[in-house]
Amino acid sequence: MGNKYKPRSTEEGGSYPTEGTRKPEDDSDGGMQASLDRRQDYAVFVSHSWDYDQEYARLIRLLEEANRFDFRNYSVPQEEKFDTETDEELTRVLREKQIKPSSVVVVLAGLYSTHSDWIGKEVRIAEEEGKPILGVEPWGSNRTSNYVEQHADEMVSWNTDSIVDGIRDLAP
Repeated sequence: MGNKYKPRSTEEGGSYPTEGTRKPEDDSDGGMQASLDRRQDYAVFVSHSWDYDQEYARLIRLLEEANRFDFRNYSVPQEEKFDTETDEELTRVLREKQIKPSSVVVVLAGLYSTHSDWIGKEVRIAEEEGKPILGVEPWGSNRTSNYVEQHADEMVSWNTDSIVDGIRDLAP
């Protein structure tokens, strides 16, 4: 039996994907900084292991708090699982509803990423769909997944500016 995912929109009437938020902008520069940003709305899928869901939550909070950065979150935390019956159906949902509409796939590069079958599948789907992959080095760790390093278009350290700049650099 496949993993169970259930998107928020089917139960709460909301729209999928979930939207990130941002801090109010300081417009003291007369809007100059906003015009310097290449784009302000990004479609992001974060590949992660539910066994390490706290890292996913920490990364989403970091993106939500980033200045002048709006994003649509196409990833799904464990509590919002899709209801699928088989691994094949889950793979199709991952491809069609999460990875295909994303402009960038972000992969948390903890050592667990090397051994996670689903993270490997998500990386392969991203490559098949021509999606750029941003690897994020683990927070507070000196070790990074070789698998993620080999497949990432760019690797960044765990801080807001690096991650946001990496997403902006890779987004089409």
